Amino acid sequence: MALSRTDREQFLAEPHVAAFAVSGGPEGDRAPLAVPIWYQYAPGGDIWIMTGRDSRKAELIRAAGRFTLMVDRLEPTIRYVSVEGPVVETVPATREQLVEISSRYLPAEKVEGYVDFAWKEHGEQVVIHMRPQRWVSSDLGKV
Repeated sequence: MALSRTDREQFLAEPHVAAFAVSGGPEGDRAPLAVPIWYQYAPGGDIWIMTGRDSRKAELIRAAGRFTLMVDRLEPTIRYVSVEGPVVETVPATREQLVEISSRYLPAEKVEGYVDFAWKEHGEQVVIHMRPQRWVSSDLGKV
């Protein structure tokens, strides 16, 4: 059964690791890039992700102008939400945004150490904002 707008937005706002997908390029000789990714979302707003400024992911997003995220769970019911839409902004990442997104996924006692490491070792990062445009969602119940 498809989820209501409220249910799908609330589910997406939970800290799931998303499956990220973007077109593999205009040549047609590569499949879409699909990788796990952390993201940030509040119901009714835009989604944002953080990635390396010069990463393949960032290059493909720039070329495609849009991407997809899919999140799912198996317990207590099988549920998923997939959302895709256009990129509406790309800006240099801040340390504060890295703390925000890391705090969403890591235990509190691990955040500072991870942020110190990532800020020094991952190179220049960008935050890419996507406006949710198309949604696919379902709750399949208990199996």
